[in-house]
Amino acid sequence: MWRNGKKKTKYQSRGQILMIPTKEICPNPDQPRREFNLEKLLELAQSIGENGMIHPLTIRFQEDKPVLIAGERRLRAAKIAGIREVPCIEMAAESAQSALLALVENLQREDMNCFEEAEGIRRLIELHGLTQEDAATRLGCAQSTIANRLRLLRLPPEERRAILAAGLTERHARALIRLNDPELRAFARKQMEEERLNAAQSDRLVDDLLRGGEDTPPEKLQRQRPMPLVRDVRLFLNTVNHAVDTMRRSGIEASAEKTETEEFIEYRVRISRQAAYPLRSLSERQPPVSIRQKANCTA
Repeated sequence: MWRNGKKKTKYQSRGQILMIPTKEICPNPDQPRREFNLEKLLELAQSIGENGMIHPLTIRFQEDKPVLIAGERRLRAAKIAGIREVPCIEMAAESAQSALLALVENLQREDMNCFEEAEGIRRLIELHGLTQEDAATRLGCAQSTIANRLRLLRLPPEERRAILAAGLTERHARALIRLNDPELRAFARKQMEEERLNAAQSDRLVDDLLRGGEDTPPEKLQRQRPMPLVRDVRLFLNTVNHAVDTMRRSGIEASAEKTETEEFIEYRVRISRQAAYPLRSLSERQPPVSIRQKANCTA
């Protein structure tokens, strides 16, 4: 292989593959990923230790130093496994192109969180001086996708970490962005986490908060919380019994019979028809209009 008209002799070459010591490879300063799952990293380290590194790292040379373009997880895992040299492929790329390649590689793996993707896209746009439409073309996605990702960066870093720690998704984050007040966002995020709201329920929660006014203190918005999911059937059974007892105390003829089988609990509620449809019962006792008219004429 040749670079700048001179053949590289420092690193051992195997065809087009360079064997480079792990300690000499500089990390990619434009790496979009900031969080690495330690458990998965250890699994990858074990695999590399047993089987070797199947896919070479992609690097570029900057001032005669190898700089990583793609493959940081593999590089970290190799270091954990005690591998001293790793296979690398050189790619002629400038710094901006290196950022693009690193971002594309991580996006294709689909295990970056939404905030890391957003930060990577923002750096890519700044490095290249791109528009959102240009970035969408280079990344092979819709312009609206780029816009939605970048909007996530309106959330402060500490709120992003809280969202990830709560196990919430990008859709939850996009709902929270609609709230300008940090206290309201914290209140809404807590409701989403504790009540395990899905994306649609989270949107409705935010709609309720917005209708109440963003300057409304969270403690006054408790009444606007969405109804929690009730999984204890006994609450429903008690509600039925209470409703029947209330009707009885009001003088309405009502009864409830409960039957239990191996598979079901059956409730049969009987309510006086006259009590349920008082107006209809009255009309049923009245003679038809034609008969009433005839009676009046006779009189």
